[in-house]
Amino acid sequence: MPRSIRPDAVLIQAVIAGALSFAHLHDLAAAAGQSGWKAWAYPVSVDLLLVAAWRRLRTARRDRSAWTWFVIALSASLGANIATAGLLDLGHVPAWLRILVAGWPALAFLGGTLLVHSPTTAPTDPVPGDHTEEPAAPDVEVHRTDDPDPSPAPELALAPDPVKPAAPVVPAALLDHARKLAEAHRASTGSPMPADALSARLGLPADMTRAITDQLQLA
Repeated sequence: MPRSIRPDAVLIQAVIAGALSFAHLHDLAAAAGQSGWKAWAYPVSVDLLLVAAWRRLRTARRDRSAWTWFVIALSASLGANIATAGLLDLGHVPAWLRILVAGWPALAFLGGTLLVHSPTTAPTDPVPGDHTEEPAAPDVEVHRTDDPDPSPAPELALAPDPVKPAAPVVPAALLDHARKLAEAHRASTGSPMPADALSARLGLPADMTRAITDQLQLA
């Protein structure tokens, strides 16, 4: 079922006021030399600029540009209403008023363009109910004492004794040859053969000569 349309006193008052303001603007534009359809376009331009500025103010209350163009459009509407109330001779409109009416289209176009293409500033106030709380950091108690730590210091691990390298294995033939040299030296000199002399005769490294000497002594 369609809803029944009931008369609203405020709506009726708005329609009457808009019609009267529209007529006053038309009469003033016609008296200023704008005839035909031009005179009807002036009230449309003023009312559209007024509505555009008001809609801008609803989304951005602190927009100075919107307030400026709202005051300009409101002044144009009020000025036309007052001028056509008998205070101005519409048969002899002054030159400054003719210039103002002729320049209104460019001014209205500039205002409408700025209102449409100006960026809307985002509100900086926090949105109610949208509170994002950061988790609180846990409390950490720090106790400072000047006494040294009573716990004993860990004992330093002693380095292990170096492992002595194993004695080289002396082949049996080499050992017999060294024994013969040592016996020949004892027989000719009557004293044991020194290790350095044996090393010089054999031409072997010191560790190998030492191993041969040890085995000859043990033998």
